[in-house]
Amino acid sequence: MHYIGSVTREEMHISPSGDDHDHSQCVAGAVARVEQCCVAKGLRLTPLRRNVMRALAQSHTPLGAYDIVERLTAEGEGAPPMSVYRVLDFLVAEGLAHRIESRNAYLACTHPHDIDEVVVFLICERCGLTREVGSHAVGRDLAWAARAAGFTPRQRVLEVAGTCARCREAAERDGATAPDGA
Repeated sequence: MHYIGSVTREEMHISPSGDDHDHSQCVAGAVARVEQCCVAKGLRLTPLRRNVMRALAQSHTPLGAYDIVERLTAEGEGAPPMSVYRVLDFLVAEGLAHRIESRNAYLACTHPHDIDEVVVFLICERCGLTREVGSHAVGRDLAWAARAAGFTPRQRVLEVAGTCARCREAAERDGATAPDGA
């Protein structure tokens, strides 16, 4: 397989990482998106939907349903796992969260996606930090490759495992090398 194109920074949307942004705005924005979605579609915004979205948005590492149940219980808002799974299914179906297949976990979506955009998750193997990167260029290249192979994709999501900058810098300070040899 050969490389089909190039990606410029302008063609990508990169989600914030753990420490380089106002995290309260991150949470408020995610909750506002679920509110707007429910109002626009005439759906009921239950307290559990709001709380699950808030729990997802508070973390930049993917959370499993049982992780969310534990967080909600610690906040006095406990819910049965099956109810949390139903909310997660709702959030994914509405484009408000993503399921990270390799982790069997979920992450709040940081922005709406266009139809031709591929969502790329950069997942740190050390700390679990996950950044969402949207790319129209990768989407175009993937669509071209799929058409050439006679393939119809069901999902346009890529998960890339590696080492985040913070873990790489910590490893360099400690004299160790990152798993990728960087």
